[in-house]
Amino acid sequence: MSMLLSIKKLIKNLGPGLLFASTAIGTSHLVLSTKAGAQYGWVMVFPILLANIFKYPFFEFGIRYTNITNKTLIEGYLDRGKAYLIFYAIITLFSTFTILAALYVVTSGLLINLFQLTNTPVSVVAGGLFIIICILLIVGRYKFLEISLKYVISILFLALLVTTILVIANGKVTAVEHFKTPVIFNEVGILFLIGLMGWMPTAVEASGWISLWSIEKFKNSKQKPTLKEALQEFKFGYFTTAILAIFFMVIGWFTLYGTNTELSSSAVVFADQLVQLFTANIGSWAYILIAVAAFATMFSTCITAHDAIARVSVDILTLLFPKREVIKNKGFSIGIILLAIINFMVISIFSANMGLLVAMATFVSFVMAPIIGYMNLKNVMSHEIPETDRPNRNLQLLTYLGIIFLTLFSIYYCWMLLF
Repeated sequence: MSMLLSIKKLIKNLGPGLLFASTAIGTSHLVLSTKAGAQYGWVMVFPILLANIFKYPFFEFGIRYTNITNKTLIEGYLDRGKAYLIFYAIITLFSTFTILAALYVVTSGLLINLFQLTNTPVSVVAGGLFIIICILLIVGRYKFLEISLKYVISILFLALLVTTILVIANGKVTAVEHFKTPVIFNEVGILFLIGLMGWMPTAVEASGWISLWSIEKFKNSKQKPTLKEALQEFKFGYFTTAILAIFFMVIGWFTLYGTNTELSSSAVVFADQLVQLFTANIGSWAYILIAVAAFATMFSTCITAHDAIARVSVDILTLLFPKREVIKNKGFSIGIILLAIINFMVISIFSANMGLLVAMATFVSFVMAPIIGYMNLKNVMSHEIPETDRPNRNLQLLTYLGIIFLTLFSIYYCWMLLF
């Protein structure tokens, strides 16, 4: 009976962790995890697991700090010093011009593939998506996200579980003759690892997003969850993203590794390759189901990322310019619309150089990740948090190991770029 009550409580408390899962199961999973298995095979399970393990504390602190203080991580940065807030604002600025544009391009490719809109430019489809998502976010707000994503994530998890089982049951694809195992520790391999681990499960600055969603959860709930309940809900979402990343990697490994198939960098072509990859092991009858599931995955990622970046931008501006009432009152709606306009322009103008923009965003997110991790640790170890609610020694140790690991990897990456 107590087990049943615990499950009911977990479902009731689903919110920030669920939104986090939706944000993560986008480019890092659908695209990068699949490519990791397809290009490098089973060995890529190690960087996927390492990234999820070492980054865990950075995201968990967003839940911990907000639940105890009723303040966002971003407010905590300001309390630690204005330089912390400005640093985070600069990182968010890069996200504003790159992350959303990249997500919308991939989602547009899936939509073009789904409805066979081959003669329609990606920018036009992206424009339509921007309009729909802006309306949904401005009208539906946080409550819409929470309710809709419970269904999307549940269906996606079951669909991927079934697909993975079928793929394993069918056995691994036969490698082509003279296939050579690709080298990971060369320039191409390292750059791929940076992209994979930089976005796995998602960029570290998303810890601020979880913090803001927690505040919205409190506003929409009759009873605020305890720290234990909030952490349980987050862990459920976090571990779900890790398992799904492995599912995608296994599917890429079993169906493409050893075939010398090159996955396209074009959003439209890649979308078709991805759906064909899944249906090859289930049957052509499942094409439409897989196409819809893949599109729903990226569509939900677009919604959550758009919502999060708008909230973060408003929170930063409110803290930097506290006397501007328009930011407080209409900031969210204005932010949603401005983000759509800016990113539509980025897609229209820089569509040919989207790879370069994404590479820049990846570089900034990855190199700055250990600094944001340290900032989050400073927040949860501050005087605002009672000693009993601070991270235990094991979690602190994992945090420092994560900071060291990401710092060394970042230094090595910078060294490669310079020399």
